[in-house]
Amino acid sequence: MSTTLRIAPSILSADFARLGDEVRAIEAAGADLVHFDVMDNHYVPNLTIGPLVCEAIRPHVKIAIDVHLMVEPVDSLIPLFAKAGANIITFHPEASRHVDRTLSMIRELGCKAGLVLNPASPLDWLDHVMDKLDIILLMSVNPGFGGQKFIPSTLGKLRAVRRRIDAHQAAGGQPIWLEVDGGVKTGNIADIVRAGADTCVAGSAVFGAPDADGGYRGVMQALRQAAQ
Repeated sequence: MSTTLRIAPSILSADFARLGDEVRAIEAAGADLVHFDVMDNHYVPNLTIGPLVCEAIRPHVKIAIDVHLMVEPVDSLIPLFAKAGANIITFHPEASRHVDRTLSMIRELGCKAGLVLNPASPLDWLDHVMDKLDIILLMSVNPGFGGQKFIPSTLGKLRAVRRRIDAHQAAGGQPIWLEVDGGVKTGNIADIVRAGADTCVAGSAVFGAPDADGGYRGVMQALRQAAQ
């Protein structure tokens, strides 16, 4: 289990009129990743951003861009995001006809690959692809919109996935990050990290931080301290 907590602010909650400034600001404030939510109004009931926006922000930051594809079908968009500068690409297994093939494609394009499991998605999706995963993302809200409340049953699911990752690595497997997305705040991040997460997506918690509390840097320090 990594002791370093990675924080990935989700630009879904950023000021889109000032996106270049926003991603530079979160990097300067200590963000480890830029979390990039892609929604297609088909797999999820919202429409957000595509490869052009990824390509536009890529020159503004050195940190990795963590692209979360909430789209169906998923395969045709993956090469576009890899070309646009994504470093990590995750997708929902329900949105792929051939999960193993989609994971292989992401890695062949030079990106880290991961699966995203919704609150009601079973862990069985992980059974036969652990060797192809660099990251597992558990949704702690139902995907589609920012600002939702954390679903408490995610903690038990995190513990179960952490056991799988630890067993996989103990058997000689590659390291796999365990990411959580949805409703992460200073009040619950300690429980989330204790349950096994090493990477936390925070959207409104970061981008809604008042300047009086130190702005983005203040809230990210507060999240890290709370996680201790």
